[in-house]
Amino acid sequence: MSGKKTIVVAGATGAQGGGLVRAILSDPAREFAVRGLTRDVNSEKAQELTRMGAELVACDIGDEAALAKAYEGAYGAFCVTFFWAHFSPERELAEASAMARAAKTAELKHVIWSTLEDTRKFVSLEDDRMPTLMGKYKVPHFDAKGEADDLFRQLGVPTTFLLTSFYWDNFIYFGAGPQKGPDGRYAITMPMGNEKLPGIAAEDIGKCAYGIFKAGDEFTGKTVGISGEHLTGEEMAAALGAALGMEVGYNAVDPAAYRSFGFPGAGDLGNMFQFNRDFSGYFCGIRDVALSRKLNPEMKDLITWLAANASKIPLG
Repeated sequence: MSGKKTIVVAGATGAQGGGLVRAILSDPAREFAVRGLTRDVNSEKAQELTRMGAELVACDIGDEAALAKAYEGAYGAFCVTFFWAHFSPERELAEASAMARAAKTAELKHVIWSTLEDTRKFVSLEDDRMPTLMGKYKVPHFDAKGEADDLFRQLGVPTTFLLTSFYWDNFIYFGAGPQKGPDGRYAITMPMGNEKLPGIAAEDIGKCAYGIFKAGDEFTGKTVGISGEHLTGEEMAAALGAALGMEVGYNAVDPAAYRSFGFPGAGDLGNMFQFNRDFSGYFCGIRDVALSRKLNPEMKDLITWLAANASKIPLG
């Protein structure tokens, strides 16, 4: 690793971080080395990355001292949190704060913070168009990340703020795939009306992040939104149906109905889709597909992603 600039990657065995680790290790130019952070360096995924050439370090991203040690001598860091592991926006804020302070201590030259919008800047807590959740959030898993942006700014950490999109992988792992209705027909359900939703393969997020690191300081201090494609619910359903060899419909339910479904996080996701729908012009506009493809020439659209992954989608 001597002579190479080291990038420290949080969540190295996760969707976003893992994509970045693999992008770094598969680059023939070998400009960067990678130090991956994970809770369990002995896990199967961690061992696979070690065999590929990554340095894996056991580290809790909420532990500022451990992070500062992991950041020592590094050029940059990829910072990400995972709300769905604990459903706590306060924990996300604490983890983001620890990463930002540790990055400042280590004097990192470039940090990418994987973030999302603070929707309270668009829909105030007093606005009853969507319910307030947990007493002070509209979309908790968005708002805490967006609030954390200022932590990096206030500390003067040279940061690129990376706005991600809906994971197409959610069709496999998050229950968003086609479900059989009472009439026996399959459909996906989203409260998006006819508005487009930016989507992306989770692996491509890491590849875009690598493109940002390779661009040097071009995107430092900037917000970069990424997406593989902007599609309506009907367009997603049609692509799913073609890939699965079956008819797949689209249920454009009301956000309130979606929030009432009762699964863990239904209120959060119902509000998220409503925000995406009501502010679709902004939300799609800032997630630039052309720029995303420039950062990651291997960017997949939904049909390309489905060609490799349709067989993994469980049919409920």
